[in-house]
Amino acid sequence: MGRMTLEELSGENASERMASVVKALEEVLTAALPLGCITVGVYEAAKSLNVDPDNVVLCLLATDEDDVQDVALQIHFTLIQAFCCENDINILRVNNMRRLAEILEGVKPGGEPMDLHCVLVTKPPSSSCEDPALSKLNRFCKDSRYLDQWVPVINLPER
Repeated sequence: MGRMTLEELSGENASERMASVVKALEEVLTAALPLGCITVGVYEAAKSLNVDPDNVVLCLLATDEDDVQDVALQIHFTLIQAFCCENDINILRVNNMRRLAEILEGVKPGGEPMDLHCVLVTKPPSSSCEDPALSKLNRFCKDSRYLDQWVPVINLPER
């Protein structure tokens, strides 16, 4: 029996599916931001994962072309990925940090740019129902793992 492709699993063509996953990611991030459910920065994320991994629902590892040569960053990513896999936290690699910064309103209070290489999304304090956009991302991650793509890549398009 052959391996199924993402298109066969989802019933959508690849570009439609990726567009819906990108839309879901944007919805999750824009909904989580005003609730204070976003942690940004490699070190901040590592601290949050260490303190309360059960509260983390999604981990984003973001890069641009010039980050590929950053060995220290790649080591951090490897350790964060291992921790997330160990704790059943879905992980996505995201290309286009400029677009990610736009979605997350990319500056800290005081005008300092954020380190968006690692972004965690945590559960809101009073969430009783499952977010449909987050469910779509979770399904995408699960389908990707089924195809041995443990850390799927999402290319955020420019707006």
